[in-house]
Parts: sequence; structure tokens; C-alpha cells
Amino acid sequence: MSFYLVVALTVLNHIAYKGSKMLVSLYAIDFGATPFQVGVLFSLYSLFSLFIAVHAGRLSDRFGPRRLMLAGSCGLGGGLLLPFLWPHLALLYLSATVIGALYIFFTVSAQHLIGASGGGHARTRNFGLYSLGVGISSLIAPPLTGFAIDHIGFQATYGMLALLPAGPLAFLLFFHPADRASAAAKERGEQRAVDLLRNVSLRRALITAGIVETGGELYNFYMPIYGHSIGLSASRIGLIIGVYAVALLVARGVMAALVRRSSEETVLFGSLALTAATCVLFPFVADPLMLAGISFVFGLGLGCCGPLSMIITYNRAPDGRAGEAIGLRQSFNKFIEVALPLLAGSLGSVFGLGPVFWVNAMFLGGGAALMNADARQRKRHSAAG
Repeated sequence: MSFYLVVALTVLNHIAYKGSKMLVSLYAIDFGATPFQVGVLFSLYSLFSLFIAVHAGRLSDRFGPRRLMLAGSCGLGGGLLLPFLWPHLALLYLSATVIGALYIFFTVSAQHLIGASGGGHARTRNFGLYSLGVGISSLIAPPLTGFAIDHIGFQATYGMLALLPAGPLAFLLFFHPADRASAAAKERGEQRAVDLLRNVSLRRALITAGIVETGGELYNFYMPIYGHSIGLSASRIGLIIGVYAVALLVARGVMAALVRRSSEETVLFGSLALTAATCVLFPFVADPLMLAGISFVFGLGLGCCGPLSMIITYNRAPDGRAGEAIGLRQSFNKFIEVALPLLAGSLGSVFGLGPVFWVNAMFLGGGAALMNADARQRKRHSAAG
């Protein structure tokens, strides 16, 4: 399966996935849900994938990606159809659970396949292009979803998004490439995923990846709620999040050049520091244009973080366990996605929205400090070598 084809399939699926996360927030609010209930919905996207991600990575190592990508596409489409067929608040919970539990198979397998498509700077370029595809989907999904909500309603928007995974699903059903399983994975026998955590450098990469995921997910979770609280329409909220997505694209477009001039760790440190500083400003701004400007700067910082954390994780994984390491990275991410929306929803209900943004800034600052230590260590090793 070609690298560019994987990117194309990911774009279609991810538009539907990202759109659904904005849609479920606003639809739940329309049903009268509280911020805590919206937090529960967001957590369900990650709850079951928290336990499934490592297993998905092992299967990808051993059997190749196609069947897992097929299962993920099917789960995404089926989960989106549920609220379309039965519009009720309870079905939003079931939809979020189905999407989260099955789409993780597509995500882990696609990222594993991208990492296996080249090494060194080629791997950085490939992950950069893959992340550009994800960024394009993030750019398209919020405005598309917002305008659809305003013009055809919540229920019909679910039906519209459910059409997008049909393309990847049909292709993966009828196209049967030879799955590239890892010979080392087949030979090594059973090993526990927790053994990977004994690798100190990989453990740091996984923790940082979780922090990166926290920054993006809390923005996507709380920006619709914050926008609604200050009276913005769904279309304006979608456009603001779309501006953030443009910044992701810009950052990912220059990521490879930045890494060539320094290192993955150094660029990740600078990006996390910028996002932490920007996140502090959100609660002080209510003007849509200023919110869009801050979102753009926030996206510039966060844009490199996701792909760089993937590259660092892949590079530090033992031979034959790259898919498993990516799955473990997703487990770290999903644990944070489960816990933080619940915490954020509780904080938002009791203290208002400001503390949530400030907690996010503290997490991002901690990740910056961790990568700064790794960057210095790499420089010392390079000087010694």
C-alpha cells in the first residue's frame, strides 16, 4: 500500500472523525447537556481505545495493516450512523464509544505504516506529509461541520459525515495488497508492553506525546464550549477552529526544514513552550477575530508536536516493536483523553472556563521542560561522539 494512498485514506476518515468530535459537543449542548456530560462524551472517544491501542499495535506488527485499517473505517462509519438513525442523547454516548473503540485500529496501523516507509530524514518527511494530511482534515472538518449544523441540522450532519469513511472502506474491502508484517515481531515471541517503559528515552517520548495530545484535545473540547458561552454561532466556532488548523498546516510544512537545522527534540521543546505561553491568553479574549489570532499562534506551536512525538517514539522503539510502541503511545494519549475531559468538565462547571486553559498551559510547559532536557542530552552525546 503506497505512502500517498495511506495519507489520502487518512484524510477522508479523519475529516469524519474530527467533525464528529465538534458535532457531538454542540449536539449534546443542544440536548441540554452540562459541561461535565460533554466531558463524559469526549472521554468515551478514548476509554476503550486506551485498552485496545497496544493490542492493535501488536496485531499491526504481526499481520500488517490492511485488516486493521478496514475494521477502523467500518467502526467509524457505523458509529456516525447511530445518531443519524436514532437522534437521542443516549445514542451520542454509544456513538462516541463505538467510534473510539474501533477507529484506533486504523490510526495505529496507518502511523505504523508511515514510519516503516523510510528512515532518517525520509521518515521525518513522511511523517510531516502524513501530518499535513491530518492537518488538512482538521482544516476542513470544523467549518464543514459548523456550516452543516447551521444549514441542515445536527442529525443530517451525522449522516453526511458517515458518507466519508465509505471511500476508505470500499477501497480496503476490494484492494488486497500484501500486508507487510514484521519478521522480527513474529520471531520475538510474547513480550509485555510494560517492558517498553524500561527504556528511559522511550518513556520520556511517551509522556511527552501524552502532553501533546492533552494540548490539542483540550483545545478541541473547550473551544466549542467557550465559543458557545460567549454567544458565537456554530459557523464562527468552526471558522476559529479552522484557523487553528491552518496554522497546523503551516507548522508541519516547515517541520522537516527545522529538524534538519537542529533536532526533533529541540524543535519539540520550542513548539511546546510557544503553545504553553499562548494557552494562558484564551480566557481573557472574547472577540472572534482575536480568538482566531490566538488560535493561529497556538496552532503554530502545536503543529509540529504531534508528528515529532510520533517520530521520536518510532525511532526509540526496539526492533520489531514499532507498532506496539505506537500503540502504547496511543494508550498514553487515550488515558489523558479519558481523564482530562472529566477533570476539565468538573473544573469548568465549578470554577468556569479559565482554569481549564491554565491547567493545559501547565501541562504543555511541563512537556517543554522534559524535551529541553532530552535536547541537551542529545547535544552532549553528539559533542562526545
